Amino acid sequence: MKSEAQKPQMNMTDSDHHLSMAPLMGLCLLAVFPCGSLNAAPQEKPNVILIITDDQGYGDIGAHGNPLIRTPNMDQLHAESVRFTNFHVDPTCSPTRGALMSGKYSHRAKVWHTIAGGNHLRANEMTMADVFKASGYRTGMFGKWHLGSNYPYRPIDRGFDEWLGQGDGGTGTTDDYFANDRVNDHYLHNGEFEFRPGYAPDVFCDAAIDYIRDQDHDGQPFFVYLSTYVPHSPHTLADRGWADKYMPTVDPKVAYFFAAIERVDQSLGRLRKALQEEGLAENTTLIFMTDNGGTAGVPFFNAGMKGKKGSPYEGGHRTPFFVHWKKGKLRHGRDVADLTAHFDVLPTLIDLLDLKLPAQADFDGRSFKNQLYQPEKRLPERTLCVEVQRTFEPQKWRGATAMTKRWRLVNGTELYDIQADPGQNRNVFSAHPKVAAKLNRDFDTYWQHVSPGDRDRVVFVVGHERDPETYLQSMDWYAETVPWNHAATSSGASLSGSWHIEAAKAGTYRFEIRRWPKEVNAPITGIPEISKSIDAWDSLGGKATLLYSRNNPVPFKAMPVAAVRLQVGDKQWVQPAHEQESHITIDIPLNEKEYEVTAELLDSDHEVLAGAYYIYCRRLDR
Repeated sequence: MKSEAQKPQMNMTDSDHHLSMAPLMGLCLLAVFPCGSLNAAPQEKPNVILIITDDQGYGDIGAHGNPLIRTPNMDQLHAESVRFTNFHVDPTCSPTRGALMSGKYSHRAKVWHTIAGGNHLRANEMTMADVFKASGYRTGMFGKWHLGSNYPYRPIDRGFDEWLGQGDGGTGTTDDYFANDRVNDHYLHNGEFEFRPGYAPDVFCDAAIDYIRDQDHDGQPFFVYLSTYVPHSPHTLADRGWADKYMPTVDPKVAYFFAAIERVDQSLGRLRKALQEEGLAENTTLIFMTDNGGTAGVPFFNAGMKGKKGSPYEGGHRTPFFVHWKKGKLRHGRDVADLTAHFDVLPTLIDLLDLKLPAQADFDGRSFKNQLYQPEKRLPERTLCVEVQRTFEPQKWRGATAMTKRWRLVNGTELYDIQADPGQNRNVFSAHPKVAAKLNRDFDTYWQHVSPGDRDRVVFVVGHERDPETYLQSMDWYAETVPWNHAATSSGASLSGSWHIEAAKAGTYRFEIRRWPKEVNAPITGIPEISKSIDAWDSLGGKATLLYSRNNPVPFKAMPVAAVRLQVGDKQWVQPAHEQESHITIDIPLNEKEYEVTAELLDSDHEVLAGAYYIYCRRLDR
């Protein structure tokens, strides 16, 4: 975001101001927080590391009562942190990350799904990285982004100076390198694939440590966003032996899940050791959280909660949240029981660290800075809403919860007193009609607040100097069902969809249409020849081909492609495909405007076999 001449304002609720009304946190009072001091020496600013794991639930930590999992470093951080025991996120991945980065309800920031374009944080949203960059910080992102795959949605377009990741939605998705399985993989480093050996969580942690140890910045503080792709399924490991200790007690899938978390725990330990060695531990704010409720570990231990990832019940959205900052003299070892959420994090960091805003902000979140120093201090009452959505037509109350510190109204029809009934076993809707009616009214207000433009299409900018080649792939199709991973496209899924693009500059653009991605270079009518040694295992065995192939030794299907059809805006081209060709190229003049793009693989009768899963687009007359 571009800086403005005057100091911008931030709209949010100050945790010192006690509200007697304002049922929604998104409709808060205005408060102006001071911008960062321009006279402070760079070394006086605390560094910040935000760690978020993928699909780890509240109960998947030893310190939360799990009797089996081994997480000594998470347990130590828990002991040395202010712990938020009533902290909530969205029930699925991208929405949580969108709210975290923007300080807004995910629905309002137009992040309503994990695929089909609904996972893109819109380009006009100011991000956490933008704020840190405007405040003089280096900004590095290591791991899973899941908020956009092409310009202007990638981390390096959203305030991060350094980015190391894999597929936007995860390892093995169609945006990822074809044969990645989390061990000895190719990684996107500032937008270009490069090979790095090792297990993915270790690779990301090592990269974060190298970034922290970089001495070429004269004491400039850093913001590191370390976002692991694990323990999301498939639960691949670099060593089958890591899961052995859990196998006698739990199902193999849970054993691999716990082993992946244990490996992340070891990375946390290495990271904290590096901070100590560099003399940075005392003045680094370290935050740990997860992106949604529990998954594979829920049947074994769920901390007494009902529900899991994707659920509107407590187990779907209540997650760990730890904050440690020794030099900041926070009340470490204490719990904050008040209702807090993911979109409170950015307003809190701005307040806590006196950060500078690059533009005027209109957050839905509010600061809980005071609770870091006085954990027992009550926050003003508010109604907080989380929901699942994942539909092309917005559906009110779909997988949704309106909550206060005491009450949970689920799907508009079930009411739970969470203090008296933390397991949500007794629906007291009929016994408390006034409470239910108020929460329903609050949700009505929320819905009106977040809904405008909520399904606006994502638009990729092609031919931009920051992203010369745009990679259009089927995970980003705007369609209700999409083949979002390479195993699905390899099986020849007979689905299709479209993308929206905008030309950065008028000119001739080349569309390279493929059945298989470039790195495979297989014939459009054939199948790839994949030769890889097995170096990754999950509970089903070794990964000989693709991460999501469920260990099918030949997960590839040849398709009788005789032609391709490309439609850009209101113009259409059909071109024959020859058997040994890996791709078809079509050059098209584009003006500086928005176009809808569809591409289809056709048989000899010009019937549609499937959408073209992979397209590469670039401007020729540069």
